[in-house]
Amino acid sequence: HKSAPERLIVVHDDLDLAFGKLRVRRGGSAGGHRGVQSIIDALGAEAFLRVKIGLGRPPAGVDPATYVLEPFRADERPIIDLALDRAAQAVRALLRDDVEWVMQEYNR
Repeated sequence: HKSAPERLIVVHDDLDLAFGKLRVRRGGSAGGHRGVQSIIDALGAEAFLRVKIGLGRPPAGVDPATYVLEPFRADERPIIDLALDRAAQAVRALLRDDVEWVMQEYNR
C-alpha cells in the first residue's frame, strides 16, 4: 500500500443501484459491502475512487450473498456486458481526466 488511497480505483458491484447502472464516486463508507469494507480496513482510509456496477436488490427471500454470486441470466448478459464495457471506459477516463468530469459523464 505504498500509493495514496486517492490513487486507487476499485470496481465493484452495488445492490443499491439499478441493474446495469454505473456510478463513479470518490470516497464514502462501505455501505454494507464486505469487500469494500475489507479494502477500507486494509488501507485505513475511505478516500479511494469507486466504479460501482448496479445489480439491483435481490428478490424477496433471496439472501444478498447468494444473489451476488449467482450467474447472470441470458436476458441479463447484454445489459451487464454493456455495464462492464462502460466501467472499463470509466476507469480509463479516471486515469487521464479530471475526477469531477468523469463523475458527471458516467453518473447519468
